[in-house]
Amino acid sequence: AAPGSGGDGRQDSGRGEPKTLWGSSEPRPPASGAGQPSPQQRTETLGFYESDRGRRKKRSLSDLSLLRFISAELTRGYFLEHNEAKYTERRERVYTCMRIPKELEKLMVFGIFLCLDAFLYVFTLLPLRVFLAMFRFITLPCYGLRDRRLLQPAQVCDILKGVILVICYFMMHYVDYSMMYHLIRGQAVIKLYIIYNMLEVADRLISSFGQDILDALYWTATEPKERRRAHIGVIPHFFMAVLYVFLHAILIMVQATTLNVAFNSHNKSLLTIMMSNNFVEIKGSVFKKFEKNNLFQMSNS
Repeated sequence: AAPGSGGDGRQDSGRGEPKTLWGSSEPRPPASGAGQPSPQQRTETLGFYESDRGRRKKRSLSDLSLLRFISAELTRGYFLEHNEAKYTERRERVYTCMRIPKELEKLMVFGIFLCLDAFLYVFTLLPLRVFLAMFRFITLPCYGLRDRRLLQPAQVCDILKGVILVICYFMMHYVDYSMMYHLIRGQAVIKLYIIYNMLEVADRLISSFGQDILDALYWTATEPKERRRAHIGVIPHFFMAVLYVFLHAILIMVQATTLNVAFNSHNKSLLTIMMSNNFVEIKGSVFKKFEKNNLFQMSNS
């Protein structure tokens, strides 16, 4: 309350309380005999605690001296047991960081075998499954159609996969890879770097969208249908799937050709730029906080 006003009967002396750097009043020293300061009045500084009374004492001009400063620096202690949980957590972070390379290599080896299994499946087991499906399709009417479906859903998907593979195989024969190689090799370094980045982004987009195209084709071909005209919807999905596989195959070949040019060229600047691009991508992921599910999805990618 202002001087002379009613209020609560307290009067301001005009000078006010001494202010700190933040504009708030410093806490008053405890009364004599009040005992040690409470934990709220103690501040942690580099792992050790000091009371507010000690900080105010050091701030006084009469106590400033070089010998006192050196003595304080040589005799001060660290009380880390006051923050046992924090330091234990930081130690576990160090151990986790040291275990990451081993666990990452195990995950990468497992992923390589998964990719190898998926690649060999297309050329080993898939032709046999297509042959069994075609054999069932030819011989089943001779024994009579016992169930409503002529082929099982898995057999229909196998036949579609085989047909798409054969059609794209013959379509890829019309692509001239030697001309593609010399065309890419004649480009400037900066232009090749931009092309490679565009191909990488396009690969991710086409992969995510192409998987939806294939899933839509398989479901359209195997879903229960009431009318025969509903089977016509498989045709546009089939052409979309063939176009996707053909374009994605060309994209992968162009990307591989670009890497081939980077490795075989006498100027190593292109290879250096491509490697630096990976470091930039890693930098964008390191300084982000990921949940376990997001980290698992990133590892799968």
